Amino acid sequence: MHFTYLPSKLAIVFFAAVSLLARADDSYRIVHTYPHDPHAYTQGLVYIDGHLYESTGLNGQSSLRMDDLTTGRVLQKSLLAERYFGEGLAAWGSTLVQLTWQAHVAFVYDRFSFRLLRTFHYSGEGWGLTADNRYLILSDGTARIRFFDPATFREVRHIEVTDQGQPVTELNELEYIHGQIWANVWHTDRIARIAPTNGHVLGWIDLAGLLPNNERSDPEAVLNGIAYDAAHDRLFVTGKLWPKLFEIKVVPAQRAK
Repeated sequence: MHFTYLPSKLAIVFFAAVSLLARADDSYRIVHTYPHDPHAYTQGLVYIDGHLYESTGLNGQSSLRMDDLTTGRVLQKSLLAERYFGEGLAAWGSTLVQLTWQAHVAFVYDRFSFRLLRTFHYSGEGWGLTADNRYLILSDGTARIRFFDPATFREVRHIEVTDQGQPVTELNELEYIHGQIWANVWHTDRIARIAPTNGHVLGWIDLAGLLPNNERSDPEAVLNGIAYDAAHDRLFVTGKLWPKLFEIKVVPAQRAK
């Protein structure tokens, strides 16, 4: 391959464009479609030990739920007080941890009875929540993702999420999958795959067309729900006010050579 001389600034733009073309988004194929409560304003989704758990939002409608995957029926439900707007959800041992949006408080429940065990407070907003084998991992709508000690609920460290040097904000629902943090980006059909060590975006998954626009009942009926069944390597996604929940397989993009 031969290149002609380019002035330094133009060369930088050229090679940046080549880099962007080389990293195409991954896509998906639908494995199975399940019913989902179209009134559920989904903010958090977790699949563990054969059960699907969900956190829903909106003041006066926020809840913690256990859903039947096959039928979409709500099997167990606990409502939050009207002053709370439910957000992200994560499993930790035998507990479930649920964030709230602007109340700076999280609730820790017994996973089996939904009995409230304790609360903890944090600064900033609560958006998404997940966990690795050491920390609770929280997003707050900025490019920052924070790591909390589950025993003390003390912030241990944080990362700034960037894609090719640019900050990625409005990171919403989170899931920890194969050593990466997967994050919905609010008001988009894309999921970012983030390195938990340094915040670099490793790639994107484009879920455009998963739920057609004519099946979305509201402008806020956006993609926002990722759950991973680690025991059977199954990936589930849904959205706020979506009538369907999807099991999908990620299809890697064809990389430029």
